[in-house]
Amino acid sequence: MIKFPQSSLIGLLLFFLLGSCTSQSPPEKRAGFEVVPPDMVLIPAGTFEMGTNDGSPFEGPAHLVEINAFLIDRYEVTNRQYQEFVDANGHITESEKIGWSGVFNREKGVWEPVTGADWKHPEGPKSSITDRLDHPVIHVSWHDARAYADWHGKSLPTEAQWEWAARGGLSSLIYPWGNELRPEKNHMANVWQGTFPLEDGGGDGFFAPAPVGEFPANGYGLYDISGNVWEWTKDWYSPNTYRTAARRQNPTGPESGHEKVIRGGSWMCSENYCTGYRVSARQKTPTDSGLNNLGFRCVRNLSF
Repeated sequence: MIKFPQSSLIGLLLFFLLGSCTSQSPPEKRAGFEVVPPDMVLIPAGTFEMGTNDGSPFEGPAHLVEINAFLIDRYEVTNRQYQEFVDANGHITESEKIGWSGVFNREKGVWEPVTGADWKHPEGPKSSITDRLDHPVIHVSWHDARAYADWHGKSLPTEAQWEWAARGGLSSLIYPWGNELRPEKNHMANVWQGTFPLEDGGGDGFFAPAPVGEFPANGYGLYDISGNVWEWTKDWYSPNTYRTAARRQNPTGPESGHEKVIRGGSWMCSENYCTGYRVSARQKTPTDSGLNNLGFRCVRNLSF
């Protein structure tokens, strides 16, 4: 696994690029200039092969993309963080407004619309996040995620930013850590252990979203970039994005659409179903979706 670069180039990036960043809590001052906030990671600029030729048709073709440097959240946004946001501005999520959200019923092996399920009540009105404050927030729509990001002076990552960050400095590999799902039988992410939806052996210790940071970070120091919960991106979805996109530098996807791209897979992904925990895997869902396997993390773009 490649460790986060510590070259003089990164030092220069810190000096020249981060001075323009603002947030609710200003970054720590050190040696006369701003440094990366402890809850974010600086992803260096670079060129990489995005997508794959060995997956679903809408995951290819593999193509070269150039990305500018940016900051990204080290962890998925947690219930604790979302609670602070809601307490500060009174935001009401779409699931709360419509009165229900999608919950996967493990016993039946099906999705169900559950009345009263929302980010504060993950399985319904009798459940609570009281003992799950460090779990990723779920049941938030794309609009709910964007509202949180906007409040913090951030944004949702583009699909290209997300994949570049997820790869962690490694290239042409299936997962953020390599080509084996469980190298030396180690569990690297919170995923479904068994045949979905019939049986989950829970070998990784979890049968639902796990607290953030329970599994090893990737080469850039990002946690749960694979598995745990799907993550919203900024881009509209098209099955032909990689075939028709004319922009190869900092691509932002189609100009319009009906669904947004989600990335990273979740605790429900297994080897026989979805395998969304691959770095090149992509799926989509309507912007008003609220699900108990869908969350997000944010980015902050750097200006030159």
